[in-house]
Amino acid sequence: MKSIYETERLVLKGLDKTYADMTLDYFIRNKDFFEEWDPHKGDDFYTKEYQEELLDREASNSESGSALNLWIFRKDDDRRIIGYISFGNIVRGPFLSCYLGYKLDKDEVNKGYVTEAIRMGIDIVFDEYGLHRIEANIMPKNKRSLRVVEKLGFYHEGLAYKYLKINGVWEDHIHMVLLNDKI
Repeated sequence: MKSIYETERLVLKGLDKTYADMTLDYFIRNKDFFEEWDPHKGDDFYTKEYQEELLDREASNSESGSALNLWIFRKDDDRRIIGYISFGNIVRGPFLSCYLGYKLDKDEVNKGYVTEAIRMGIDIVFDEYGLHRIEANIMPKNKRSLRVVEKLGFYHEGLAYKYLKINGVWEDHIHMVLLNDKI
């Protein structure tokens, strides 16, 4: 599989640990912004060593075919990460499914970047990976995120009660799904 993809305005890349300084910068810049939506991260997360380990795991998961992790760059600035999309927990066999996750830099929201990146990711996991189903679980109060997946054709499949622990609270999540009609 390729590790670099381009859209109209973006470059999506699978990264290795040589990019740890860039991923660390991205997470530090957005620490407060992401806090509302993410499980708690320890202080070690915000170290270069942790980011190197994270990128090594991502590369290994991509090589094994169990995940597709792509970091988002604007075409006009390849030295600054603006986001991330992940198609993780890829299951083969009769299920052919994965979970979608994504984040976007606080200064880049409402510009269509994450929608553009996910649209490319959907094409990759449906056409190159041959998956049938993408699942995204989103907190009901995260209206922007729900709008993103709805624009991409995801439908509401149900509510997962107390699905993830976010900031010490078990949060409900809306279970959104996109099916590959070609399979």
